[in-house]
Amino acid sequence: MARRRASSNGGDGPRRPARPRKAKRKGGRSLFSKLVYAGLVLCLWGVIGVGGVVAYYASQLPPIDQLTVPKRPPNIAIMASDGSLLANRGETGGRTVTLKELPPYLPKAFVAIEDRRFYDHFGIDPTGIARAVYRNLAHKGGLQGGSTLTQQLAKNLFLTQERTASRKIQEAILALWLERNYSKDQILELYLNRVYFGAGAYGVEAAAQRYYGKSARNVSLSEAAVLAGLVQSPSRLAPNRNPERAQARAELVIAAMNELGFITPGMTKTALGAPAEPVRANGAGSANYAADYVMDVLDDFVGNVESDIVVSTTIEPSLQTTAERVLVEELDAKGQKFSVSQGAFVALQPDGAVKALVGGRNYETSQFNRATTARRQPGSSFKPFVYLTAVERGYTPDTVLEDGPVNFGGWAPKNYDRKYRGPIALRDALALSLNTIAVKLNMEVGPKNVVQTAQRLGISSPLQANGSLALGTSEVTPLELVSAYAAFANGGTGVVPYVISQVKTTDGKLIYKRPGSGGLGRVIDANAVAMMNEMMHNTFVVGTARSAQVPGWAMAGKTGTTDDFKDAWFVGFTGNLVAGVWLGNDDGTLTKRVSGGNLPSEIWHNFMKVALKDKQPVPLPGSERFRDDVPVANAGPDPRYANAGTGDNAWIPPQPAPQRRASREKNFFEKLFGL
Repeated sequence: MARRRASSNGGDGPRRPARPRKAKRKGGRSLFSKLVYAGLVLCLWGVIGVGGVVAYYASQLPPIDQLTVPKRPPNIAIMASDGSLLANRGETGGRTVTLKELPPYLPKAFVAIEDRRFYDHFGIDPTGIARAVYRNLAHKGGLQGGSTLTQQLAKNLFLTQERTASRKIQEAILALWLERNYSKDQILELYLNRVYFGAGAYGVEAAAQRYYGKSARNVSLSEAAVLAGLVQSPSRLAPNRNPERAQARAELVIAAMNELGFITPGMTKTALGAPAEPVRANGAGSANYAADYVMDVLDDFVGNVESDIVVSTTIEPSLQTTAERVLVEELDAKGQKFSVSQGAFVALQPDGAVKALVGGRNYETSQFNRATTARRQPGSSFKPFVYLTAVERGYTPDTVLEDGPVNFGGWAPKNYDRKYRGPIALRDALALSLNTIAVKLNMEVGPKNVVQTAQRLGISSPLQANGSLALGTSEVTPLELVSAYAAFANGGTGVVPYVISQVKTTDGKLIYKRPGSGGLGRVIDANAVAMMNEMMHNTFVVGTARSAQVPGWAMAGKTGTTDDFKDAWFVGFTGNLVAGVWLGNDDGTLTKRVSGGNLPSEIWHNFMKVALKDKQPVPLPGSERFRDDVPVANAGPDPRYANAGTGDNAWIPPQPAPQRRASREKNFFEKLFGL
């Protein structure tokens, strides 16, 4: 013990060097400790700050316990008479579809290109965000962005499209809420029905119809790949405007699907070898004019639409296509030569069912519906209302009037060819469209009575009861003029044109069905119908519509041309179809001598020969009472019409028929200005 102590105190044994004591530093901690501490404090404050920011922006949202997915705006599917789709209307452009309705590769295409970890994350994908940040910093392209499908849905459902930090925070919060309240398949289905595809198409059904003319239920794999790739940038990747970019993006989608095992190598090869081909845009087709007309009148039958509905219409696709084709072909071939740029076409069944309606040359360039909205002077196509008023007051097709110069206080209307024919029967005067005879008749029966006749047959536009009314100076729309002619085609019943036959919800619940009868009742006596049809048939025999005749069919109608060649018309009918054409220019500029007897008659003829093909000829009402070779008589009742209009079909004119005077050229001036 003593030795050990001596050794330690300086004896002979080895001595252990004494450890120097550490000097005490001011502050009591090392620099490293301080840095760690500061870092922890900063992180804590950062978390608190982020939490505060998140809490702040969360407070700007509706209370979470009151949050609900907003209803999708209803779609209105407008169907043709054969059940095919004419157009979708509404804010979305297509109906809602379920995942079960879609081919499996369609939703998988969206998952592959937009959010491949969709079924693994909780609404926010940190891995995806990190990957997106890296690719952005490295300037590398990629298949995916930082936002998940759930985040994109949250943005579409609840937020604006602005790109700000606050919006991204709210988007993340709402994504978490969606994941908590909905299954993955429900979220994917909501996404597919809400995402925007460009061209006014919201949802995959609208996009499939818009770009491929088919339901999303029937798209091919290559078409599905284009649709999935499109949502990244609808304007830049639209297949109808940028097919190369759209196809390049689709190939990335197909490669991603193959990589993830969503499709087989064989399917990949087939899809890459057969690129999708977009169809002509529905927005350019004339069926949209008919669809617009449907939307104009739909409120009258169903009121406010709160869910997807299906509207069945009377439009016949083949007739609609034919009407568009013959109108456009004629304008393309002769429009420049004749300085005419626009036209409208309407075809009805005699009961008023609209079978074709073309409101202009090209819907994509002009949505103005000239068939239903444009009021234009009908010219001589208004004359049948004058003649009908006269027939109802005792005149017949054989009545003879003097075709000669007339002058009413300085107004001296002339015939189209500036010639006069002397004594002429009404049947020939109407067929040749003589202005002098029409004006004389108008003044004889009274313009106010002519206005009442036209209104009785369905003309609703304002009409001026004056001397020039007989020459069609009061403006009408093509639809109402053709509808008024339907009374001649059906034997005397006034019609209200209709295009909607029934309306149902998508699950089949009936909302509206057109009743069996919806016309105006009898508006023309059968006797008068027979005489009018004889005279208008004569237009095809010796008059201005000879070139429009379709062999084998009894036809009647009337051409119309304004005296300055601003408007040209032809309205004609058989016993089963009424059709009318208008040609002119929207700005009112004059055409180069377009008359009812040339371009409009050609369009009408080209339409009717297709529409009547393979159909059994139908006689005109009252045709048993007239022949093409009827002799011209001077005056007096015609025995062939003596028994017409009796019994259940009898109709009493609004005023008794006065006796015809020997001279009808007196007192025109007083009548003209004393109305």
